[in-house]
Amino acid sequence: MTKQGGLVADNSNDAAFVEFQRVQKSYDGEILVVKDLNLAMPKGEFLTMLGPSGSGKTTCLMMLAGFETATHGEIMLDGQPINNIPPHKRGIGMVFQNYALFPHMTVAENLSFPLEVRKIGKSDREAKVKRALDMVQMGDFGNRRPAQLSGGQQQRIALARALVFEPELVLMDEPLGALDKQLREHMQFEITRLAHELGITTVYVTHDQTEALTMSDRVAVFDDGRIQQLAPPDQLYEEPENSFVAQFIGENNTLQGVVKSISGDTCIVTLEDGSEIDAKPVNVSQPGERTTVSIRPERVEFNKDRLHDDAHTLKATVTEFIYMGDVFRFRMSVAGNDEFIVKTRNAPDAVKLKPGEVIEIGWLPQDCRALDA
Repeated sequence: MTKQGGLVADNSNDAAFVEFQRVQKSYDGEILVVKDLNLAMPKGEFLTMLGPSGSGKTTCLMMLAGFETATHGEIMLDGQPINNIPPHKRGIGMVFQNYALFPHMTVAENLSFPLEVRKIGKSDREAKVKRALDMVQMGDFGNRRPAQLSGGQQQRIALARALVFEPELVLMDEPLGALDKQLREHMQFEITRLAHELGITTVYVTHDQTEALTMSDRVAVFDDGRIQQLAPPDQLYEEPENSFVAQFIGENNTLQGVVKSISGDTCIVTLEDGSEIDAKPVNVSQPGERTTVSIRPERVEFNKDRLHDDAHTLKATVTEFIYMGDVFRFRMSVAGNDEFIVKTRNAPDAVKLKPGEVIEIGWLPQDCRALDA
């Protein structure tokens, strides 16, 4: 993967199954809601488009589905351009947040409908409907109507309907947004399992970071109509390439400062209170640059034995202790940031700090990233 002029270009797969080639979208002819999108997906990948409202992720999905038309550029499916192919001829399965089931039809009739449109014979239709219902563990519900189902059951039927005609590509737009937390987590597992077992290429749109990290092979983080970073979930979390990604993915601490020196894979940053820390230079190139340093709460140490002897440490004042069961969460005041968070695992030897205590904290340089200011 290479970055060109702030855009993401994925050149890792010449035989991409889904590909956006310099795609742009404008609704008024002036403001671009999608800006020069280059994105390639191999067959069988589960890719999530993640971002805040208005970032362009849903527009990209709708262009791929055929419900929106690209203003510029080409969208390819299995090597063929599809810009001018209507949605019903693209052979793409769709799952929406509102389920979009026909209320006057039974469950079986809902699933049979896309097969009838494709002129599939009755016996084949019945076999495919039964197989799709069994896949989502709803085999006994064929004669019910959508109004007789719970929200979770309706979502399973919507998923089965998207899979019933055996598409090679399925698009999902916030499909779990209306479900409660426990059911949502269960459906995340079910959708991921089905996608991988069936080898279906999946494009999934959400604004939920946890959903994106737990379900995806790769995540494309959108902001302002561009992909800010495209990477596997662990790389996205551990190695954010800019401040937006660091802040948007997971919980993150930031400190403002100026680069004092750079030596190889380490730089020294002078913070606003005059203290110095070690960091990995990511979006900085020379001394004197302003930077935002990023450090995850679970990477912060207040046990000096776990740090290198020459590691810089900072004074921190504990302002709040929160017991969260599996972890302890501390809020601290550090170098001008009163919302600095530290997380430690709840273990027999865990230290319980009290509000008002002043301690020293630090981290390994590779866990702290000097990003754009």
